[in-house]
Amino acid sequence: MTRTAFLTTSCLALVAALATSPAAAQTTMRLRDVEVETNQAEPNGGTAGLSTHVVDHLAASRRAVSSSDLTEILRATPGVAAQGAGGFSSLPSIRGIGEDKVIVTIDGAPVDMACPNFMNSPLSYVDPLTLGSVLVVKGVSPVSFGGDNIGGVIAARSADPKFAEAGQRLFAGETSVFYRSNDDAVGGAVQATIASDRWSVGYAGSGAKARNYRGGAGDGHVRSTEYAKTSHALTVGRRTSVGLFTVKGSLDYSPYEGFPNQWMDMTLNRSWALTGRYQGAFAWGALEVTAYHRDVRHKMNFLDDKGGDADGGMPMDTWVKSTGVTAKADIVLDARQTLRVGGEFHHQALDDSWPAVAGSMMMGPNTYLNVNDGRRDRFGVFAELDTRWSDKLSSVIGVRHDAVSMNTGDVQPYSTGMMSMKDAMAAQAFNAADHEHDDGNWGATALLRYAPIDGVTLEAGYARKTQSPNLYQLYAWGRGAMSSQMIGWYGDGNGYVGNLALKSQKADTFSGAVRFAGGGEDGWRLTVEPFYTRVADFIDARKIADLTNMMGKPSGFVQLQFVNVDAEFRGVDVSAQAPLWSSETFGKARLDATFSALHGENRATGAPLYRQMPLNGRIAVRHAKGPWTSAVELELVAEKDRVDPTRNERKTAAYQLLNVRTAYQWKTVTLSLAVENLANQSYDLPLGGVSLGDYGATGALRQTPGRGRSVDVGLTARF
Repeated sequence: MTRTAFLTTSCLALVAALATSPAAAQTTMRLRDVEVETNQAEPNGGTAGLSTHVVDHLAASRRAVSSSDLTEILRATPGVAAQGAGGFSSLPSIRGIGEDKVIVTIDGAPVDMACPNFMNSPLSYVDPLTLGSVLVVKGVSPVSFGGDNIGGVIAARSADPKFAEAGQRLFAGETSVFYRSNDDAVGGAVQATIASDRWSVGYAGSGAKARNYRGGAGDGHVRSTEYAKTSHALTVGRRTSVGLFTVKGSLDYSPYEGFPNQWMDMTLNRSWALTGRYQGAFAWGALEVTAYHRDVRHKMNFLDDKGGDADGGMPMDTWVKSTGVTAKADIVLDARQTLRVGGEFHHQALDDSWPAVAGSMMMGPNTYLNVNDGRRDRFGVFAELDTRWSDKLSSVIGVRHDAVSMNTGDVQPYSTGMMSMKDAMAAQAFNAADHEHDDGNWGATALLRYAPIDGVTLEAGYARKTQSPNLYQLYAWGRGAMSSQMIGWYGDGNGYVGNLALKSQKADTFSGAVRFAGGGEDGWRLTVEPFYTRVADFIDARKIADLTNMMGKPSGFVQLQFVNVDAEFRGVDVSAQAPLWSSETFGKARLDATFSALHGENRATGAPLYRQMPLNGRIAVRHAKGPWTSAVELELVAEKDRVDPTRNERKTAAYQLLNVRTAYQWKTVTLSLAVENLANQSYDLPLGGVSLGDYGATGALRQTPGRGRSVDVGLTARF
């Protein structure tokens, strides 16, 4: 879609929104929009604890003016970091544990990675402009939130179907556009609902397109950071006497996305998904059943910054099909106890092949079969007891078991000649081995919350979580330099080899929290959350060889194999909010501050683990007066001097970023303006990996630079 066509369509939608009836506009004016970007669980409420963070649609869409990457937006949560990838595909990390070790669900359905570089991360299918809400659980997550993970939980939801009053008809929606100066990005979204009191039909569509972004002063353009994407979703809801039935179909399409810290780029990602959900409330409790299927076609090759594919490049094709069903029942035992039980089945089918390139001596004549007919099946069951012992004391205790079964077929290299000898020998050894892998994984959670006096809440929790390896960690078999460097989602340029002997990761997490609050709803609040996680058989990597270039000289990169090690993570997250002033003349102002400290290490060697965020924090002054809302935010990141020597991780210097934002709401229209990195600070991303896009063009290897100054403008209209 061209920029002209996109802007024309979006502007027409805005005109339609502005033309809605005055009566509707007046009704909306009486309801003031409120951003929800805070801890969800209050004393004795909810099951996920004080370390739960919720971002609603309004908060996400305001931040979406400056980013199309939901993971980047979630960085405002203390303890959450974004591991650099494509423009809308960062990988979330929670308290040092990232990649697929964090469970991500969309409308209750887990989303599988469908790429040897994890380019299509689960949150890349969620546009901040059309998001309903996203729940982040950093600490001890109840077993009902999902298994097969050792990190936290991120649960993204579309907006629930809207219905009209009895005998009425409802037509409502929202449309928005944005522009970002740094990478010349344009985009927008449209949402609309037509409903009666029994039926609801909703559509949500969005799109974005960006060129390479510019770093701070002196950094220039950062190659391989361009992208384009569109998303469409249609939701049908039916409200009946026995509950709510919802069916959602979605289509996500990206023709390209550059990856600055990968050897490859994404040249196609097309995903369609169908999700059905039933929600019912009964005298005995509540029942929710979700069934889903997602089909992903994913391709990689070189975009122009990395040489293009005019000569064939290095095509890589991946197909993934995910199917599953989850069921949860809340059974009310008495006024103080609820028993929560459920089960889940999830099937993943993966085929990853690299077609031969005509005339290439290295990439042919056969198709390279990386993962051939791979499958990963998981069946989980859980039981959880939610008890309110008194008005001050409550607990959540649960147990879970997940049976995981994996297998794959035989593989083949490009050829059996001298150019592919290492891969040919590795394929022969792999095909002679037993590929079947079965795990029985137990998990448990105990969470205790106590509010001794008004304004003070204490919480302590323990969780035992277990996760089996993914298909690439087990079955990526290539031993050649080129084939192994196509595997890995770490942004370090190194090569990775799978390991059939990997064990499940077993994490013991101890998490605490204390919250002090006073002054009512608009008062002050301080939350301190210490944590400690010890992981047995954590999946990390060990060096097996130094890699050489085409001339046989050391390339500066290494070949690694996935292995189990013992690891630990410890640290603390702190957040505070306090009113500064409140008056009719000067409006209201609040001070928000967050702070996160993290230490992750390999317990056998004492060496730092990879991609651990250094000490960081944010201080913001937020102001509201009438239709105006504004914020001035200072982001502070310390020097990253603890780096993983195995992967040749690079150190980064400390930096400070100043961001300013303001928005004006007039009836149903909101105009937003933000200036990110106001001082145009030059800095390196601590979790950004190495800038391989620049390396291919200049021969100089550097850490991926962060984004320089950007003036971002957004316009939203509700109807």
